[in-house]
Amino acid sequence: MTVDTDKTTGPADTPPAGPEAIKAIPVRHYGRYVSAVVAIALFVAIVYAFAQGNINWGAVPDYFFDDRIMTGVGKTLLLTVLSMLIGIVGGILLAVMRLSKNPVTSTIAWFYIWFFRGTPVLVQLVVWFNLGLVFTYINLGPIYKDYWSSFMTPLLTALLGLGLNEAAYMAEICRAGLLSVDEGQTEASHALGMSHAKTLRRIVIPQAMRVIVPPTGNEVINMLKTTSLVSVVQFAELFRYAQDIGQTSGAPVEMYFLAAAWYLILTSILSVGQYYIERYYARGSSRTLPDTPLQKIKASLFSLSGYRR
Repeated sequence: MTVDTDKTTGPADTPPAGPEAIKAIPVRHYGRYVSAVVAIALFVAIVYAFAQGNINWGAVPDYFFDDRIMTGVGKTLLLTVLSMLIGIVGGILLAVMRLSKNPVTSTIAWFYIWFFRGTPVLVQLVVWFNLGLVFTYINLGPIYKDYWSSFMTPLLTALLGLGLNEAAYMAEICRAGLLSVDEGQTEASHALGMSHAKTLRRIVIPQAMRVIVPPTGNEVINMLKTTSLVSVVQFAELFRYAQDIGQTSGAPVEMYFLAAAWYLILTSILSVGQYYIERYYARGSSRTLPDTPLQKIKASLFSLSGYRR
């Protein structure tokens, strides 16, 4: 056997060259930059206009932590919590009544919701406050008896006006949450021998909370702001105290800005709480939870610095 020694041998072991690396060029969104510049310019113009206005801005920090203002903040929060408790409990009862197969209870719930959602809360507050024209006395037998004007205090008027009105809205929110749970869950629970009440408590309501919680958080924030209406029934809260201070200090408009600042602070705190409550109840419906605001900020900072996780 002869071997061809003239055959040249090349670098057979060298792997072929791979494809050239792709150089990705990010898409530039010039519209975003333009809109951001316009928004900043408008914000600066508005701030400049308010700064040049005939407003004594020094009065705002002077009274920001005034004892009367802090008392008003406390009463506003108390009224919000108590009114929402009345609204949530009443809303759950009305939702169950509305979904009942009993035509009497479902009709009563429908009429309640129709009436209280169809009339403004301000009108309801004034009506409650002036019901002494219809009922001179309130007589509960040996338990309690007094004049209506003495019984219907500003606090009770505010609680009834806000709480009963809120119950009508919470009833629809709770009803939507209960209807969002598949009927098979209820049928399976009944097949296992669970009562209707236990099925609601252990099976239906926990699953419905994912639908109920977000609008309920919005209702809490809305209730906090709606408490400013109770000043018409002589109940002193944040807005009423700000009005009183404005009349005595000669800076009424400045005190309105002060009240608005406090409402913004309180609603911002409630919004953060709402976000984490929604995140808690979303655990069973989402494989991966969305990033929290802090995580989004960290991700943005890392992307700006070029750091890759």
